[in-house]
Amino acid sequence: MARRALTLPALRRLSGPPAGAGAALLLPSFQPARAVTYMPRPGDGAPRAVTLIPGDGIGPLVTSAVEQVMSAMHAPVYFEAYEVHGDMKRVPEEVIESVRKNKVCLKGGLRTPVGGGVSSLNMQLRKELDLENTEGEYSGLEHEVVPGVVESLKVITKFCSERIAKYAFEYAYLNNRKKVTAVHKANIMKLADGLFLESCREVATKYPSIKYNEIIVDNCCMQLVSKPEQFDVMVTPNLYGNLVANTAAGIAGGTGVMPGGNVGADTAVFEQGASAGNVGNEKIVEQKKANPVALLLSSAMMLRHLQFPSFADRLETAVKRVISEGKVRTKDLVGDSTTQEVVDAVIAKLD
Repeated sequence: MARRALTLPALRRLSGPPAGAGAALLLPSFQPARAVTYMPRPGDGAPRAVTLIPGDGIGPLVTSAVEQVMSAMHAPVYFEAYEVHGDMKRVPEEVIESVRKNKVCLKGGLRTPVGGGVSSLNMQLRKELDLENTEGEYSGLEHEVVPGVVESLKVITKFCSERIAKYAFEYAYLNNRKKVTAVHKANIMKLADGLFLESCREVATKYPSIKYNEIIVDNCCMQLVSKPEQFDVMVTPNLYGNLVANTAAGIAGGTGVMPGGNVGADTAVFEQGASAGNVGNEKIVEQKKANPVALLLSSAMMLRHLQFPSFADRLETAVKRVISEGKVRTKDLVGDSTTQEVVDAVIAKLD
């Protein structure tokens, strides 16, 4: 897919202040567990292979955390791990083939070079797998017209705009959400963002039970900080989605608590939802104090995607209990715990 759909009610305030702090901290909350009412087909509970990319920086720490928790809860998944790093020229072909075969991938952050004309491996992976985040300013089509003048092309297509809009409305419908908000800059980019809005409006007519509205991205960021409860499901061109996702992460308690997933027609890649700080820094890596919550919650999204909702509910509930209790928190959540201490606490809270 070529856009990003975001949900905001999962980013709410947990009751009470964090340990050792005088003010309340914004942290994730979760929807109540819903009973599984369908009758599974024979073999539906068979263990599923998942391609694992630990990545760079804190990636190996937080992916190891997921592996430990999955093992402790006897989740019906097993991992096929591959070494991929941001300084590689390309994503190895065997990794692409593994994701295509397994149809699901869990990954840590990959360092993306800044400038220099070096291609991002994240973008390569998304394009190869036909995931979201490949259109708009992220199409990667740039060239130098003359020395000192560079053109960067923003590509918007009706096909991809309709596809992500349908996904957003279908998500809202299936999860009993009440509103979908399209974020845009059509007041300036009248043709590109105008086409995106046109596609969203057409899809909205097919879901009369779901309220639809639009908001300019500048105003959206301000409203998100001042009154976040007004938003439910958000659908945006890619660049705006990146800005909104990182803003939402800051409101919720930081990048360490923001899960995410890139869902395509055939494959899905789950990773930390906010791009800021997804590889951490050397000090955090050396001290082994990376917050694994974001990737643990991403793996819960993955379990739900694989149609293992009871395991997803168990994991989310355990994470919520650990954060609510406030005894074990990493530095970004006003604590001093290590990654392993958080993992041990989550495992102890599993039902």
